[in-house]
Amino acid sequence: MRIDRALLNEIVAHAVRDAPNECCGLVIGRNGIASSARALENLAASPFRFDIDGRELLAFAFADEDDEDQLTAIYHSHTRSAPYPSQTDVNFAAGWPGVEWLIVGIPKGADSEPEVRSYLIEDGTIREVELEIGA
Repeated sequence: MRIDRALLNEIVAHAVRDAPNECCGLVIGRNGIASSARALENLAASPFRFDIDGRELLAFAFADEDDEDQLTAIYHSHTRSAPYPSQTDVNFAAGWPGVEWLIVGIPKGADSEPEVRSYLIEDGTIREVELEIGA
């Protein structure tokens, strides 16, 4: 996925702001290029997992391919571990094939330097994908 630095900074700021709980949200774009992010409320309010209002996901999941806005990635943070998909992430991803998983790792809390990675998770297989950061 290609994402501008300012948009990535917005996502990282959301992760830091919500720590010690995980944050969550959606990256909207087209053809692998992120155009906006939608910060969502973590309904679980937990440092161990996130829960998204399904209506928010469905609004973009079934967007017409001719629409400009499409679900490109689901993002969330890991506040107690590295930015690598957990088993919970793998289980959730089963319902969203082709959607990238952008994870912001802030394992030492809001005072640590965040690390961001992106993955495709399909059929239980985790594959890191390039995160191309633009100006």
